[in-house]
Amino acid sequence: MLDLPFLPFCIFLGGLGFMCVAFVSAWCQHWRGGFALDGGLQMFNWHPVLMVTGMVVLYGAAALVYRLPPAWSGPKLPWKVLHGALTLAAFSLAVLGLVAVFRFHNNHGTPNMYSLHSWLGLATVLLFSCQWLAGFSAFLLPWAPAWLRALYKPVHVFFGSTILMLSVASCVSGINEKLFFSLRNRTTDYKYLPAEAVFANTLGLLIILFGVLVLGALARPSWKRPDADSPDSRQPLLTAER
Repeated sequence: MLDLPFLPFCIFLGGLGFMCVAFVSAWCQHWRGGFALDGGLQMFNWHPVLMVTGMVVLYGAAALVYRLPPAWSGPKLPWKVLHGALTLAAFSLAVLGLVAVFRFHNNHGTPNMYSLHSWLGLATVLLFSCQWLAGFSAFLLPWAPAWLRALYKPVHVFFGSTILMLSVASCVSGINEKLFFSLRNRTTDYKYLPAEAVFANTLGLLIILFGVLVLGALARPSWKRPDADSPDSRQPLLTAER
């Protein structure tokens, strides 16, 4: 594997995440009519924006907190808090995204939870909620013994990467589903690749690239915190010295 410096990679990844959010926002604003909170079609547009921002970009940033060189030495507690806060923010945006799509469906008599995209998306958010609660209980509260934290840590890491992969799959399948529904009755069908289809397909590729790079960074041994198994790494929040 190439010996890439972390800082340029991190800057590139941050720019890529910004592009993902900018692309999904531009798609919904320019081709889908913008945003509103009235339960109409414009309210649905909050769904892809919030999901991409929360479940992909913010979640990816949270996953890489412990790869930042400043997190490699000194107390791990501040980085635990930052990791937890970023994942909580991502989860909050995901919940708001679900509210937007369910309200739109209910107001227009559209059935809920019938497509593969909806099953995969809701399963991902539910798994994310379990992951966050388990991580908060094991690593930030004092009742979990050190041996249990050490036992749970690889499980937490595994499901962290799994949730990111599921989030990317959910977003890409959602983009594809939305294009099929939106373009089938338009003057230019999806199969003829109108400008909107090219733009949204590009968004999907950007999301996939972002997810792949985050997973690659997580798997890179030289970017892992050297003292990941030190006693301080298992220090719970409520017993930390202040």
